[in-house]
Amino acid sequence: MSERERRIGLNEAVYREVNEKLRAVNEVFATITDSFEIMCECGHATCDERFSIAPDAYEELRRDPVLFAIVPGHEIPDVEDVVARTEAYAVVRKRSGDPAKVAAQTDPRS
Repeated sequence: MSERERRIGLNEAVYREVNEKLRAVNEVFATITDSFEIMCECGHATCDERFSIAPDAYEELRRDPVLFAIVPGHEIPDVEDVVARTEAYAVVRKRSGDPAKVAAQTDPRS
């Protein structure tokens, strides 16, 4: 695994962990707004963008440790593929091999 791939994977893992910690707060607001706000889970170290996602879409995303929700255009084509798009966000899947291993090893729900 290259140092770049490892760094990208760890950046994404940090954002995913932040979103998991915000989940309890978001669930309270979701009862009112039917959505909640999460951090972009891209691998760019300086990204601090956020977007809204429906609670059920977030839970579906979290069922697979190699999926991440990102701001459209934040994908990194050599380590992930876009598998879904909405107006607010895109879902990327880590490619098999080292990117997927890092994603699975850092999954807070595993």
